[in-house]
Amino acid sequence: MADASDSTVRTGPPKPFLVVGLGNPGLEYLWTPHNAGFMAIDRIAEQEGVVVQNRRCRAVTATCRLAGRETILAKPETFMNLSGLALAALIQEFEVDPARDLLVIYDELDLVLGTFKIRERGSPAGHNGARSVTGALGSQEWLRLRIGVGPDLPAEAKEAVGWKRPGRDYLLSPMRKADLAKLDEVLYKVATATRRIIQEGPGPAMNEFNRRE
Repeated sequence: MADASDSTVRTGPPKPFLVVGLGNPGLEYLWTPHNAGFMAIDRIAEQEGVVVQNRRCRAVTATCRLAGRETILAKPETFMNLSGLALAALIQEFEVDPARDLLVIYDELDLVLGTFKIRERGSPAGHNGARSVTGALGSQEWLRLRIGVGPDLPAEAKEAVGWKRPGRDYLLSPMRKADLAKLDEVLYKVATATRRIIQEGPGPAMNEFNRRE
C-alpha cells in the first residue's frame, strides 16, 4: 500500500480518491450496527455540505473535496454481502487505483463500540462485506477503517453471563440511544482520520489514530 512518501510519478490528471462505506440500504437498517460504514459516509458528506444521492455503479454517491483532493463518497446499494459488485463498478467508472486511492469503511464486532482501527491489509474475519470486497479486488491488501460496534463489557461480566460473540440479530437490530451517542462521537474522529489518510497517507494516519487511549 503506497503512502504520501511514494515517489512514483503519475501521468495525466490526478484520479479521484474513493471512499466506500459498507452497509444495507433501506430504512429498517438505517440505525443498525452493520450500517456504521454508511453512517460514516453520511457524516463526511454532512461536513462537506453534499448529499449522497447520485445513483451510479449500483451505489449512491457524492463528490466533494477532502484535504484538497477530489473524493467520491459511495454507499453500495447491493446489500452488504454483495458490496464488492458495486465497489468493482466504482473502481472501473472512476479509474481508481485500489492500491493507493481507495478506503473502505465498515463495522467490526471484534472492536468495542467507541473505537476504530485503520489497517492496510487483512482477512475478512467473518465480515461478509469485507469478504465480498476481497473477492472483487482479488486481494486482501486494501485499506480499511473498521468501526467498533462490539458491546463494551468487562471480561468478568462476559464470564458471569456466559457471553457469546453477537451475531446477525445484534448487527441488524436498531441501536440504543446511548450506543448511537457513543457511535456519533467516533464518526467525528473517523471523518478526521479519512482526511488525514487522503492528505498524508495511511502510515501517518495509523500512527495517530491507532494508538491505545
